[in-house]
Amino acid sequence: MTDTIRHVVIRGRVQGVGYRAWVEHQARLRQLEGWVRNRRGGSVEAVFAGPEAVTAGMIAACEHGPSAARVDAVDNDAGTPDLLNLRGAGERFSVLPTV
Repeated sequence: MTDTIRHVVIRGRVQGVGYRAWVEHQARLRQLEGWVRNRRGGSVEAVFAGPEAVTAGMIAACEHGPSAARVDAVDNDAGTPDLLNLRGAGERFSVLPTV
């Protein structure tokens, strides 16, 4: 398996519905590295790093999210080590402040 880093932006009704906590929980279950945060424009941004198949499964799960969410779009691009390193020092997966 090849490790991959993906940068994802989720749009829709994804703030105020527990989406970040759901992403954190799902990523930890899948033993992925990365982070999640709200963006001021109303979207949620995340970086996932791990085996390609596991990362792809996480992104597919983001297309649905928690039950209270309504996902309209998931933008999925290649991530970088610099993006991954925005997570908290010593943390495998972080919830970051809104940007």
